Amino acid sequence: MAIVKQVRGFVPEIGKGTFLAENAVVVGDVKVGEDCSIWYSAVLRGDVNTIIVGDRVNIQDGAVLHTLYQKSIVEIGNDVSIGHNAIIHGAKVGNNVLIGMGAILMDNAVIPDNTIIAAGAVVLSNQVLEPGVYAGIPAKKVKEGSEAVTAATTKNAQGYMMYKEWFLSDDYQDVEY
Repeated sequence: MAIVKQVRGFVPEIGKGTFLAENAVVVGDVKVGEDCSIWYSAVLRGDVNTIIVGDRVNIQDGAVLHTLYQKSIVEIGNDVSIGHNAIIHGAKVGNNVLIGMGAILMDNAVIPDNTIIAAGAVVLSNQVLEPGVYAGIPAKKVKEGSEAVTAATTKNAQGYMMYKEWFLSDDYQDVEY
């Protein structure tokens, strides 16, 4: 069972149809939408400020969402994929976005709808992006937004909708050795 804890009087809210891996951690002022998936070792730490996650969002293994005390919040739109070991620290992410594995989004960064942040990219504090594909440290636009970019973000999010259903089914069980 996932670790879901109240802190400072804030109780996490988890939307219906959401899969929480057994060692996922959701603490404090966190609101997770419907049909999301929070995978193994992911941490949503709403102890110092608010974390809001939209619908059909997948937060993959080892990802961390956190904020600055009274200075930033995390806002994640709908149909977003947050890759393995990514860090979202007080950033705002639009709809239909793919955050690559190991990417870092710093405080008050703004990621628009239909955007891809490449694996390992770092979006600096207060950086406001335009739709497209971003890579590097610091992240720079490497490709304009397009229907192909939107299709790629949508395909990834839809794949995780299927995966989470596997884990919500009766077939997902502990195995005895």
